[in-house]
Amino acid sequence: MKIRILKTIAAVLLPALVLSACTSYRSQYVGFRPAEDYINSQVVNGVTIGGEAFADTSAATDAFGFDVIGTGVMPVQVVMSNKGTRSLDIVSSQTFLVNDQNRYFPVIPNTTAVDRIEKSTQFASFFGKGAGKGALLGAAGGAILGAAIGIVSGHSVAEAVGKGAAVGAAGGAIAGGASEGTSGERERTIIEDIRNKGLEGKTLPADSIASGFLFFPAEAGSAKELRLQLRERETGTTSSVVLRFK
Repeated sequence: MKIRILKTIAAVLLPALVLSACTSYRSQYVGFRPAEDYINSQVVNGVTIGGEAFADTSAATDAFGFDVIGTGVMPVQVVMSNKGTRSLDIVSSQTFLVNDQNRYFPVIPNTTAVDRIEKSTQFASFFGKGAGKGALLGAAGGAILGAAIGIVSGHSVAEAVGKGAAVGAAGGAIAGGASEGTSGERERTIIEDIRNKGLEGKTLPADSIASGFLFFPAEAGSAKELRLQLRERETGTTSSVVLRFK
C-alpha cells in the first residue's frame, strides 16, 4: 500500500517538475508609435526622438517574453525619426538613466546585458538548468516527496523533508544538465533577440526610422528620465536630449 502511494505521488510530481524545466521561448515583437506621438518627444537637428521606460516588471515581461528586470536589466525603448541629412550614433558613455532619487545609471553594453541575463537565476530557471532556481525547484520537489515519505512511513517528517530536499537538489541539477543539450537553440534565440533589440552601437542613417532598446542596470529601481547624447557620424557634432518619463 505504501509503495503504491509513493508511486502515485512520484507519478504526479515528477512530470510537473520536468515540464517546468522545458519552457519554450518565442521572440516578442515590440511595437512602437511614431516618435512624435510620445509625450516626451524632442526634436534635435531634424531628428525626432521619443520613448518609454519598461521599469514595470509586467510590461518588461510582455516585451521580452520573460522577466528581464529580474535578470538585472532594465530596458528603455527609444524611437527616432531622422529626417536630417546625416547619420547618427548614440554616445553610450554619455547616456544615462536617472531614477526617482536623481541617481544616474550608465548604459549596459549589449554584451554585458546578455552576460547578466545568461548568468541570472531567472534565465537558469527558464531553461531548466541545474544552477539557480532550476536546482531550487529540484530541492522543493524533493522536499515534497520527502514529506510524503515521512508521512507514509511513519518516520520523522522533518528528517524526511531534509533528506528529500538534498536528493531533490541533486536530481534537479541532473535534470537541468540533461535538458541543457536540448535548450541550446532556445538560449541562442533569446540571446540573439536581445542583441537585435539593442540600440547600443548601431547607426541611424539619414532619412530613416529606428526603434530599439537601451539597457540599464535594474538596480536603478525606477526611471524618471533618460539623458541621451547623439553624435553626427559625418561631423562629430554632438547633441543632448532629455526624455522625461515622469
